[in-house]
Amino acid sequence: MAITPTTTTDPLQDPLEKVMLTPLMAVTAGRSEVVIGLIDGPVDAGHPGLVGARLRELASAPNRGCSLASSAACRHGTFVAGMLCASRQFLPAAICPGCTLLVRPIFSASGAEAGGIPNAEPEALASAMIDCMRAGASILNLSISLAAASRSADDALSQSLNYAANAGVLVVAAAGNDGTIYSSVITHHPWVIPVTACGQTSMPLGTSNLSPSLGRRGLLAPGERITSLGPNGQSMALSGTSFAVPFVTGSIALLWSSFPDASAAELRMAIVPQASRRAAIVPPVLDAAAAYQRLATIKGRMTA
Repeated sequence: MAITPTTTTDPLQDPLEKVMLTPLMAVTAGRSEVVIGLIDGPVDAGHPGLVGARLRELASAPNRGCSLASSAACRHGTFVAGMLCASRQFLPAAICPGCTLLVRPIFSASGAEAGGIPNAEPEALASAMIDCMRAGASILNLSISLAAASRSADDALSQSLNYAANAGVLVVAAAGNDGTIYSSVITHHPWVIPVTACGQTSMPLGTSNLSPSLGRRGLLAPGERITSLGPNGQSMALSGTSFAVPFVTGSIALLWSSFPDASAAELRMAIVPQASRRAAIVPPVLDAAAAYQRLATIKGRMTA
């Protein structure tokens, strides 16, 4: 089945139209069998936008629950969760509300972080990735950036990413917001799909990191004033590479929902255009509709 691009809104104003997600969202809202591991802050499960959402929080995970909904950690985790699986009646831009979101918090929602920047140790991130994969996640959403770490921490992260590659679990990670040419051990890993943010045009935001790894196997997605769930049952708008990542994660989840027999390697091939594997630091913009057609071709199905 072919999907037909819609032209009802201006793609320069609608981030879903910019990355051709609207026609794919019309095909499916996602399948519950597709499990996204959200490694982020705690999620406010009581937010009205998440009523009916398929949320699973690992019982053994630390930092569970939004004890302080206004904390940086809870705002960040709830915002990203909303982009992926909020009710479309509350947030029409929610990408895959039919998918299952496996919440594995790594940011603490302590009062000391209210208004600050959430952070976690690299070893905690490595452990969280393993936890999500063992709990059945098929995609990991890493809306986080990683500063320089020790050799042992880098090794732990590399081992977790190797585990993901061997298990066929796709990893989508933020490039970071330092406005520099930089790859972390995560975004440099050959299995990871790194994502940087663009604004109203197809140019990266000035604060978004770029790198050869991004140019070869990464994607650009909207990350300027993206709207999702905020504190106290409201919506809010935020900017950064963290919020570009869910566009790619959600697209993969919808593709996997449409083609449940596709392998992780086939999905990677479909979502990242092969022509982007070049000596450049700026990747192409995500095109979810084109990815659907490429995957249909790979799977040998009719596309018209």
